[in-house]
Amino acid sequence: MSKRVLVIEDDQELGAQVVQRLREAGYEPTWWKEGRRLPPGALPEVELVVLDLMLPGAYGMDMLKDLRAHSEVPVLVLSARNETADKVRALKLGADDYMTKPFWPEELVERVRARLRRPTLGRADVVEIGPLRIDRAGHEVQVRGERVDLTRVEFDLLAALAERPGAAATRRWLAERVLDPERDGTERTLDVHMSRLRKKLGPGTFIETVWGIGYRLVAEQEA
Repeated sequence: MSKRVLVIEDDQELGAQVVQRLREAGYEPTWWKEGRRLPPGALPEVELVVLDLMLPGAYGMDMLKDLRAHSEVPVLVLSARNETADKVRALKLGADDYMTKPFWPEELVERVRARLRRPTLGRADVVEIGPLRIDRAGHEVQVRGERVDLTRVEFDLLAALAERPGAAATRRWLAERVLDPERDGTERTLDVHMSRLRKKLGPGTFIETVWGIGYRLVAEQEA
């Protein structure tokens, strides 16, 4: 069954090219030519959203906020703005990728394909990401079949990152979600917990630092 992709792009020529390339690549694209607010239930059933930022009707950043309030669907942002501040803001709001215009539609298709290959943990009890296996119910982590002993904080940090592999999570979000200020420290001690977690996981499965934002779990690493 073809995976469904929602393209939100007001540029007629570019939007038509993106939709055509996605369809040729075997996806089932839906094209919105203007922005609209997205309360719960307004998003169609899709596996990925390609979102332009400068849209008539509703600003793309506001749409991204709406999505992240109730959905973990991957979002690939398109923008003519290439300033670092804009990229950082989009990633902090929950974007999974950011492409600047102009770009080749073929590159976008490859990024869509790469994003959809990555697993999403969501509410599943067990997830496998490359050599990493996380069992939420059993509170157990294995790397290449070998059990890794983690503290509660380390396990919760890893599980939080694994909810959206490859996507950046801010330090503040991780600290608020995982750390008890009276027992585990605050955002300032997050790096210490993360460093210990990285060492325990070892090579092959790693947590990548995203400059100015926080961390992300990289699903696969080439040897």
